[in-house]
Amino acid sequence: MKLKNLPLLGITAYSGTGKTTLLKEIIPLLKQQHIRVGLIKHTHHDMDVDKPGKDSYELRKAGADQTLVASQKRWALITETPDHEGELDLHYMASRFDPSSLDLILVEGFKHETIDKIALFRSEVGKPLEGLIDQYVIAIASNQIINTSLPQLDINNPQQVTDYIVSWWQKSQ
Repeated sequence: MKLKNLPLLGITAYSGTGKTTLLKEIIPLLKQQHIRVGLIKHTHHDMDVDKPGKDSYELRKAGADQTLVASQKRWALITETPDHEGELDLHYMASRFDPSSLDLILVEGFKHETIDKIALFRSEVGKPLEGLIDQYVIAIASNQIINTSLPQLDINNPQQVTDYIVSWWQKSQ
């Protein structure tokens, strides 16, 4: 059985624009349309998904390079990445997903990746739109009209953004 390649769609913006807020609204709308969604979120912080004092945290801190925490309802694989490994490899991370249980992977952040992206823009954030635009941006979602030839979406209309994503996803099949 050949595994399918999952389409990746980036949601890129400056910090404070509302990437996570919009994704929290879009994901349920995609699921209503029976699209199974994976998510990769980039963070610049030294994040920890485990809690100090828990056995899994203590065992990972003891030196385990990978820790898998599992219950009847979910499981999570935590992999240590030494500092010398360089930039994160988005496509490698996407390959860790189970393609038989997903239809699409949304990518929050990773604005310099060579994948199709929707750029989110709010002028009140105080940063230039030009810093978000590259040849992979396929649409702009904003709270104002932008002078561009790219399709424009209303960042405050999650259904409109979802409809655009569904159309993009259908073409990627």
